[in-house]
Amino acid sequence: MMSELLSPPAPVAVTGVGVCTAFGAGVEALRRGIFSGETGIRPVTRFDVAPYRAGVAATLRDDDAVWASGRPNQLDLLRASVAEALAMAGTAAEGAPLLLGTLGDRSAVVDFWRGRREDGEGWDARLETSAPAALSATLAEEFGFGATPVTFTNACIASTTAVAYGAQLIRSGRADQVVCGGAHVVSEDIFSKFDAGGAFSRAGVVRPFCKQRDGMLHGDGAAVLVLESVRSADRRGASPLALLQGWGMSADAYHPIQPDPTGGGMARAMRSALSAAGSSPEQVQYVNAHGTGTKVNDKAETSAVHQVFGEGAAVAVSSTKGATGHMLEATGAVEAVITLLSLTDQRVPPTVGHLEADPECALDCVPHSSRQAELTHALSLNAAFGGANAALLFSTVKAGSWC
Repeated sequence: MMSELLSPPAPVAVTGVGVCTAFGAGVEALRRGIFSGETGIRPVTRFDVAPYRAGVAATLRDDDAVWASGRPNQLDLLRASVAEALAMAGTAAEGAPLLLGTLGDRSAVVDFWRGRREDGEGWDARLETSAPAALSATLAEEFGFGATPVTFTNACIASTTAVAYGAQLIRSGRADQVVCGGAHVVSEDIFSKFDAGGAFSRAGVVRPFCKQRDGMLHGDGAAVLVLESVRSADRRGASPLALLQGWGMSADAYHPIQPDPTGGGMARAMRSALSAAGSSPEQVQYVNAHGTGTKVNDKAETSAVHQVFGEGAAVAVSSTKGATGHMLEATGAVEAVITLLSLTDQRVPPTVGHLEADPECALDCVPHSSRQAELTHALSLNAAFGGANAALLFSTVKAGSWC
């Protein structure tokens, strides 16, 4: 009995992933882009940026033939990501819970009201699937998932929450398979709000943990993960890509927008993920940081990393937002896939856009170029307005307790 109590918590298998980013649709496009040291940030063409201070974002190309509507929308991105994830996992996941992080596809709302101002009438059919819950319901019906999909709207940890909640459903025995993820497409109304708030980089470059950092930039993104109990994956003969060992969440209760400058909340989320996994900080070789490229976030996040791993700890900490932009509700799911790729490829993605080290962000942030490394455990950390924080801890199958 005592040995059972002391045994590590059961891991959750990740058997399939699908993703769309500014680098294109599919995991291979992300793999090529994220390890290349290049950026997906480009001039925005899907709406007029003349009224705004910023004019760039990490957007998908609007003329890509994969988009049925002629330009990217969340439903198209999610369909492509779900299809890729299920194919990789070798399952239809019929009846599985669907959990998504999204604020809905705002571009349809903007286009509709702009059209009404111009001609006074006209219904945009995209509105029927643009609301957060409608996106989840549409996908659940199309793919035959469970009848009660769940949608999370808690800002930039929304899809991280979806993954953590899905993993908890599996660990608690309430599901054998879960499909989870999130999506965001750059739209004018959200873009304009961040621009008006002065959140965007004036230089048009995201420079996480860099002395010259001056703000974030948005990006298109969607990612879907198929999570599965180890027993279910073994029964099917599936080969997991990686294991999700632990997850944690916290709240700063400090400020409506800014993170706790001490990084205490982010540190608690990481410690919770490690605790849920029965792991120690010394086992982690890589942290995919939230790293928005803003003055306050990067400094607070550096403090959080130092609290958990020590100021002199030999852990690589890179931010991939200089390449993908900030994908808001989709960020956690996309960066979970990037963290997983770091484990499967044994390579740490670079912090793109970095120029000069900032003494206030004293981290091994892997500037400019990716780095080969022996990785067994990697942690993905996200934070959001309102002081919400979430962390996911992944491991290689070899390092985990795979049956």
